[in-house]
Parts: sequence; structure tokens; C-alpha cells
Amino acid sequence: MADIMGGDSNRKGSRRKKYVPGLACIKFSPDDYWSPDEAQRLYEGSRHPSLDQDTIRFEDCIQGMERMLPNTVDLVVADPPFGIDFSGKEAVYNRNQDLVVDSYQEVDADYGEFTERWMALLHKVMKPQATAYVFSGWNHLEDVLRGARLGGFTTINHIIWKYQFGVFTKKKFVTSHYHVLLLAKDPNKYYFNKMEHYPLDVWDIKRKYKAGEAKNGTTLPLEVVKRCIVFSSKPGDLVFDPFMGMGTTAVAAKGIWRHFFGFEKNENLKHLIDERITKITPGEEYASLEERIREIRDEARKKYPLAYKVFLKESGGRIDAES
Repeated sequence: MADIMGGDSNRKGSRRKKYVPGLACIKFSPDDYWSPDEAQRLYEGSRHPSLDQDTIRFEDCIQGMERMLPNTVDLVVADPPFGIDFSGKEAVYNRNQDLVVDSYQEVDADYGEFTERWMALLHKVMKPQATAYVFSGWNHLEDVLRGARLGGFTTINHIIWKYQFGVFTKKKFVTSHYHVLLLAKDPNKYYFNKMEHYPLDVWDIKRKYKAGEAKNGTTLPLEVVKRCIVFSSKPGDLVFDPFMGMGTTAVAAKGIWRHFFGFEKNENLKHLIDERITKITPGEEYASLEERIREIRDEARKKYPLAYKVFLKESGGRIDAES
């Protein structure tokens, strides 16, 4: 009977390895990754002749995108105006007003119509494999979702960026998140480079401030923008930002071997943007595969100590990128 039913020997042979939470995370390695030398060659060898790459034009993005040729950009990072009465100097934000540049310009038209116009043009200038990360507060999220739908985009992810600086409230919950829509021009062709084993659609990334540093009222953290770029572009690609603000997208792109292009309406920011971009050299923030794997495993070791011990035993103590 034991032989007919698949006796003990068969059951032993078919037994799977015990599941160890976190082990797959520790063993993970991205499919697409380029050595620093390869990334530099791609960056230096890429040209985007239809526009002046690595420049920011100080003009309205709608007028600028109307003149751009179709299918020219590889990735978009867009943080449009809030559509609210905001300057970044309000007392509730607990900032030194003298360090907040008079730069924030609100939409002077119907927000829904404005959103439909710029998102339709955005779809035009994106390559078929391109994606767009569009940031939005909750107050105009409906307009942004509608603009994306009417513009021909497919929503791939609705990401929540959780931050740490919600304004104190008395009669409602404290708002402490931002919406980030990952949109594809073509849902069958878009590029996505999975950089983590289990990348969540909730990002817990703190906004860092430097005391005494001039800024505008709405600057995104560099780490948030870099996360968008490394997951959805390759070295040498062109990253486009229609609302450059302080030039964070340009700084992030340049630091990890990507080109940039974008628009910004307010020329009061020009000297600050130029200063930020000049300070960084191409590729200085680019991490090698070994550094990336080490970072992944250091984080996993803290979160999954048992899995890390199993990994060390299986790899014979080797913790390099190939093990």
C-alpha cells in the first residue's frame, strides 16, 4: 500500500524546502543593472537631438510642450501646482520665511482644464515605452486621475508617499501622505526595472532639510525622485520634468547617469537651480551592483535576522553580489 500510494521515500523526495520569511529578499538581484563604466558609456553616447538635453527652459510648460516633437522623452517626473492658496511661508509649516524663495506660482485657470491640457501634451512627447510619475495632493487627485484617463494613459500603480511633516489639526486626521501615479503611455511596452524583491506601493521616505538653506515651498526629496528614475529608466535616458521647481529632477538624473530636460515658469529660481546642478558631477550618486546588493542585504539583515543566517549558511559565508 505504501508503494502504491507513494510511500515514505516518495514523500521525502517531494518535500519542499521550508519557507524562510525574507530569504528571497536577501537573495534578490535586479535583472537590469549596469556597471559604473557601462552606465557612463551609455550616458556619454546618448544624444537627444530634438531638444537641448540637460537644460531647463524658463517658460510655461504647456507652451513649451506644444513645440516639442512627439516621442522624445523616456521618463517623466511631474509635481504640478497644488491648486490651493499656498506659498510655503505659512506659519503652520514652522519655516524661516526668509529662506523660502518667492517662487511658487499657482494655476490662474480652472485646475481641471489646466490638468487636461498639460497631461494630453505629456502623452504626446513621451516615447511608447515611457512612463510618468505624477504627484498630487488629495485636494485635486480627481482632476489628475481624470486628466490621465482623458490623456490616454493607463494607471499602473497608485503609490502613496508617506512623509513625516503633517500640519497639526484639531477636527480632522493629519494629512501626512502624497499620491504618486505611475502612468504608462502603452501598457504593453512600458519599461520597469524591478530594483527590489518586494517593492511596495507605499513609500516611507522622510523629507530632509538643511538648516540655513534657501528653498522653494514645495521641493520633493531627492530620494523620492531617484526612486522613480532607477525603477523606470536606463542610463543615458532622458528624464523630463514639466514643473522643475528647484531642479530636483535634474539633480537626481545627472547624479545617476541620466539626461534631463524641463520647464519652470519662475525665473526667481534660476540661480538656485544652476547652483544645485553645478554642484553635482555626472554619475556621482550612481551605485554599483555590489553596493546595491550590499544595501539590500544590510536592510534585510536587520529585518530578517533568521533569514540572513540561513543565507550565510547556504552561501558558505559569501555575501558578494553573485552568491
